[in-house]
Amino acid sequence: MSVQARDIEVPGGTGHAVRLAAGETVTVVNVHGTQVVDTWAIPLPVGAAEPEFLSMEHCREVLTRILFRPGDVLITNRYRPILTIVADTSPGGHDTLIAACSAGMYLRAGRPPGHRNCSDNLRAALAAHGAALPFTPSPWNLFMIAAVLDGNALEYRRPVSKPGDSVTVRAELDCLVAVSACPDDVYPTNGGDGTPREIVLRLGG
Repeated sequence: MSVQARDIEVPGGTGHAVRLAAGETVTVVNVHGTQVVDTWAIPLPVGAAEPEFLSMEHCREVLTRILFRPGDVLITNRYRPILTIVADTSPGGHDTLIAACSAGMYLRAGRPPGHRNCSDNLRAALAAHGAALPFTPSPWNLFMIAAVLDGNALEYRRPVSKPGDSVTVRAELDCLVAVSACPDDVYPTNGGDGTPREIVLRLGG
């Protein structure tokens, strides 16, 4: 993949946030095709008392679907448009149901304390912009496949995206878009081998 001037590489297992003005775009590039990317958007300025954030629950309500596609307008917990999905070169299926991994999740899975996790990655990414949230909102899990079987059961599957597949969103509000190249080595969501790999954020067209 050729690297462009406004590309930001996010190493596997880490997080990053970018500040977007309304109308600006960011493209999340799955360099290897195997990496799940937890994704959040928070309007600016960030208010900790009554925080506003991209809400999977509210998006599912308004769109009446659990999976989103190009053209969909994603909303906050206050029903304000925050992101529009401009393009998706992957096969889709980006999960909207599963919580961000956390220190508690890895302890429950038998991993030693201190395991990197998406919840901590979000906190660090926001802190770099002088922002904070009192909790971790449910993420939009780009490239993650959590199939719903018979309208009830969930089945975690390997990503079906190809190297270089990407999702582009446009900001409808001034906001921070935060991502975590998920460090999960418990479920088969990172290519089945539990190895987190780098992604790229491409700013602008």
